[in-house]
Amino acid sequence: MTERVEFVVPDISCEHCRRTVTEALIALPRVESVQVDLKTKQVAVEGEGLDGAALRAALIDAGYEAEP
Repeated sequence: MTERVEFVVPDISCEHCRRTVTEALIALPRVESVQVDLKTKQVAVEGEGLDGAALRAALIDAGYEAEP
């Protein structure tokens, strides 16, 4: 069953940020899709058996703080 994990990423502000965040997350196992809303600073990840800590770590490694 597909699940959804959401984060607020305060520092995303442009298309470069969107690409960086999307590429960092989509590279993780079991991630099926990533949606980034620049206006609300929301990042939603969908997939099966997602590891929220690993998702957050990928965002931090990409240079972005992530709040649940």
